[in-house]
Amino acid sequence: MSDIPTVTLPSGISVPALGLGTWQMGEDSRKAEAEIESLKRGLDLGLTLIDTAEMYGEGGAEKITAQAIAGRRDQVFLVSKVYPWNASRKGVVEACERSLDRLKTDRLDLYLLHWRGEHPLTETVAGFEELRRAGKIGAWGVSNFDLDDMLELMEVPDGGNCAANQVLYNLSRRGIEYDLLPWCQERGIPVMAYSPIEQGRLARSGELIRIAKAYQATPAQVALAFLLERDGVIAIPKSANPDRVAENAEAVDLDLSEADWTALDAAFPPPSRKAPLAMI
Repeated sequence: MSDIPTVTLPSGISVPALGLGTWQMGEDSRKAEAEIESLKRGLDLGLTLIDTAEMYGEGGAEKITAQAIAGRRDQVFLVSKVYPWNASRKGVVEACERSLDRLKTDRLDLYLLHWRGEHPLTETVAGFEELRRAGKIGAWGVSNFDLDDMLELMEVPDGGNCAANQVLYNLSRRGIEYDLLPWCQERGIPVMAYSPIEQGRLARSGELIRIAKAYQATPAQVALAFLLERDGVIAIPKSANPDRVAENAEAVDLDLSEADWTALDAAFPPPSRKAPLAMI
């Protein structure tokens, strides 16, 4: 397998363009062992970016992540997210401390606002900056922000320090290509694509199945290859199956023909007009 391609953050740090999601992990103790093993398998394969959140399993996913990264924290680029109702200046700091405790680490590499809520962005950013100065986080960013939200963020004191925007993006959810993705690309702000296989639904697409067969690949690998082809995009598929994680990693070796890219555009057309930001 080839090396995992990288995306460069505004700080100059390079991170894998293919990482590991943890949504729906930490919700059932009977699945914990498989979830931990899946994350460990991903780390072994070079998928060293792990995305989690205080929301996932109400902290359960962070605890699963802690067990997966035990003894190898320095190999991992660790991302977590704060609930919007915890995103006051004081609340951000307190929520981060709770996440650090669950993750059994002294720092996050990237801390995101999960989505916009009642607290002004000025407060949230001030909290993020306080955490950054204290060394509790390496950088901060946002999630589920459309272009209007990003433009508003840029007007907030220190808002220009935003290091990433995590949004729903995959072959069947291409709306951000109209304006948000180009805007982020121009400014060197990476886009983290959650649900890159549309929670498995894209794997059942007839067109992806057809193309995958031609390359002795899986439809999920084709869906991930689509995102890996985009500049500044980080895909974070979630799987609690170690073998599936290994399959996902092999998407980096998939080199589609121009004819197949054209076929994917026909089956999943890029946007021709502005649409509301898709969310799950």
